[in-house]
Amino acid sequence: MEEIKGRIHSFESFGAVDGPGIRYIVFMQGCPLKCKYCHNRDTWDVNGGIEYSVQDVINKALKCKPYMLASEGGGITVSGGEPLLQAKFVTELFKEAHKNGMTTCLDTAGSLAINDQIKELLKHTDTVLLDIKHIDDEKAKDLTGLSNKNELEFAKYLSDNGIDIWIRQVLVPGYTDNEEDLKKTREFIDSLKTVKKVEVLPYHDFGKNKWIDMGFEYPLEGVKMPTKELVKMAEEILIKK
Repeated sequence: MEEIKGRIHSFESFGAVDGPGIRYIVFMQGCPLKCKYCHNRDTWDVNGGIEYSVQDVINKALKCKPYMLASEGGGITVSGGEPLLQAKFVTELFKEAHKNGMTTCLDTAGSLAINDQIKELLKHTDTVLLDIKHIDDEKAKDLTGLSNKNELEFAKYLSDNGIDIWIRQVLVPGYTDNEEDLKKTREFIDSLKTVKKVEVLPYHDFGKNKWIDMGFEYPLEGVKMPTKELVKMAEEILIKK
């Protein structure tokens, strides 16, 4: 049988905010979304990155295992790009992670239609960090280039199948900060049974230079970071106290 390889953009060896405990983070290459605020513009190309085998990645992660074990629930987080594009590789990676005593976390926008391979991946996923791009379908299309239909159905599937969810909402002034939209997002979150955490992530333009270096115009030129007051308003709506 031919060895499964995945196209990977980069690694981070000491992640503290991308799932429970200390995480070894794998950033997969390729993404179907075209988010205007994307801070990893160089991950979009499905043919970019470097190919690694599952064992290559596990060997890298094992070097950090003592730090993971010293924290509560530490393990491997696979992010992107969009890791669902390489679901078969991530499935095998998660199986090996579990064999080696590491928890598994999937950081995704859920933007692909659920198929059998994604269902198989989720059987080996302990926690999903789900980035809800926008609760309004038309605004989602404007912000990301795609409908939000798949991501909302993905969230419901996670809930129905008992998979822990951490919801993430990027707060972009003028795009995702409308109070009524935030209330609708909260209503949707309340319909899910397995949400363990909700986070509001304030927009920043730290990835702007990547767009420029690659010869692209930055879509959110001039958009400021949200004020503390705006972040507080969003948190009061989205996060249960």
